[in-house]
Amino acid sequence: MTTTFLLGGDLPVHRIGYGAMRLTDSPDMRRGAAAPVWRPPTDRADAVAVLRRAIELGVNLIDTADSYALGANEELVADALHPYRDDLVIATKIGNTRPGPDEWVPLGHPAYLRQQAELSLRRLRVDHLDLLYLHRVDPAVPFADQIGALHRLRAEGKVRHIGLSEVSVAELAAAQAITPIAAVQNRYNLIDREHEPVLEYAAAHGIAFVPYFPIAMGAHAGPDSPVATVAAELGATPGQVALAWLLRRSEVVVPIPGTVSPAHLAENVGALDLALSDDRFARLSALGDRANAA
Repeated sequence: MTTTFLLGGDLPVHRIGYGAMRLTDSPDMRRGAAAPVWRPPTDRADAVAVLRRAIELGVNLIDTADSYALGANEELVADALHPYRDDLVIATKIGNTRPGPDEWVPLGHPAYLRQQAELSLRRLRVDHLDLLYLHRVDPAVPFADQIGALHRLRAEGKVRHIGLSEVSVAELAAAQAITPIAAVQNRYNLIDREHEPVLEYAAAHGIAFVPYFPIAMGAHAGPDSPVATVAAELGATPGQVALAWLLRRSEVVVPIPGTVSPAHLAENVGALDLALSDDRFARLSALGDRANAA
């Protein structure tokens, strides 16, 4: 199993990245609490320490977004890691507004996308964005206009590589007809494999497939589950097994698990050292096949 992926053909990234959202957005916000408030789920010093620990562990892909805590997440990344190491890749996302902590509304007007890209440049303290995603497709704006806005930013040197998030194969192919696409970030894990066709397309075209919620398993990771059984056989944790399955699934897969715990962070990165035999991979794959069929 390869442990690195050449993002966009020129940026080598370790195949376990880090999703920074949880450092500024509490779980209560995302579940639609009765009275959600903007409050970080962890102390700022602790959040900075987690980001720096990720780098120490070899992580060199950090994922953030302009909509995470209204830009505070990007600012946190910069406070913790700037000046950035030469091999560090910062990915951010634009095109999703945040009217409230538990509300997400796509906004893909080209002028807005340009404004947000400029703000991301400022908050991250860089002169170009390594990887800029269209966070969500806005159904009210022509798709070509949204991709065109990112293409112009790339042509101006403000963006190195372009990515898409939560898109279909048709949308991915349509975007490729306008500009090179280096990454696609869709929800995907051992159990939730709705976007299998997108992964297959990405693999065929050398596009990084960056699954978010890569460890979400619920009851499927219970004590008597195949996940727990394989974990016990390998002396690993169920979360590590879920990540190892993703890494084995395709060489273009680059998970970005998020956590506020340094111990959990080290556990996630340790999945890179976990090798699944053909038999164990098949047993885990069958579990996901049954879940998706149901």
